[in-house]
Amino acid sequence: MRLDSSKYICELMSFPSEFPSCRRGSNVSLVLDMSALGSVEPLSVAVVTPREAVAREYLLSASRMLNPQQLCDVVKHTHRLHAEFTEIPMNFIDPKELDVPNHGTKNRYKTILPNPHSRVILKSRTHNDLLSSYINANYIRGYAGDNKAFIATQGPLVNTVNDFWWMAWQEEAPVIVMITKLKEKNEKCVLYWPEKRGIYGKVEVLVNSVGEFEHYTTRRLTLKCGNQTRELLHYWYTSWPDHKTPDSALPLLQLMAEVENGRRAAAAPGPVIIHCSAGIGRTGCFIATTIGCKQLQAKGLVDVLSITCQLRADRGGMIQTAEQYEFVHHALTHYVARLSEEAGQ
Repeated sequence: MRLDSSKYICELMSFPSEFPSCRRGSNVSLVLDMSALGSVEPLSVAVVTPREAVAREYLLSASRMLNPQQLCDVVKHTHRLHAEFTEIPMNFIDPKELDVPNHGTKNRYKTILPNPHSRVILKSRTHNDLLSSYINANYIRGYAGDNKAFIATQGPLVNTVNDFWWMAWQEEAPVIVMITKLKEKNEKCVLYWPEKRGIYGKVEVLVNSVGEFEHYTTRRLTLKCGNQTRELLHYWYTSWPDHKTPDSALPLLQLMAEVENGRRAAAAPGPVIIHCSAGIGRTGCFIATTIGCKQLQAKGLVDVLSITCQLRADRGGMIQTAEQYEFVHHALTHYVARLSEEAGQ
């Protein structure tokens, strides 16, 4: 879609006194709000409390569609964005909802767990060993009904590195995106890839080449399992501070374009694996911005509120702070400006 650059240049304007209303109504409005973002799946089987029912309804139906001009305006009113963010239910789960004994040994943070209905289940030879099939990871829906576009997961622990590579193999992932340093005050992720060659359970990982760029490092990998081999791209983005946001959104947009090109060129058809440390904050920002860019390109409109709700329906706590929510909007304004420039050429 080509945008009229004169129409969509971000001008200094007063923001309207109210945001467009957040719809939380009937099933009809739910279809209208969410159809462009993908199929709606139940968050869990049973509604336990009225509060949970209200939170669930919000995640399924809240919406605020913005045209490019409104998007540019909204980033000038951060207090309203922050207020909107605080209304979005976190959708974290109680550990009792996971019927996997001793799953705590495989979680980096005890309160950040995979929501049961969308969690990745590792295929195991021992059907009775539930723990061997457990990984703290969720399938995340993408734009336009792409049901398993991404996998959001935590940074691997020493005892989950083999599980991580088995997931990458099982799911036929074409790309892994890592958005954390190994250590930021505390350990955020273990070094889970080899310098040249390593064996992780049933999966052998070979590093074919390494590319160093200003904000990220790329590795071209070959995965081997049995007599099969697959190629995989690994991107390590190191310029995003923990619990904060980058000074500029442009490196992130550049990385997103690289990841999308890598995904399209890859033979493997599976989800793109994204992780930071907990797999919800920076991971959520990356996925939300990716979906938002696709929505802007296809429709000339974007609904960050609805995108965030969809992410949290799939994995609790996605986009962890109000500053990160603001940053997603900010990154999308840069994408709008790029579309406008391309339209004017």
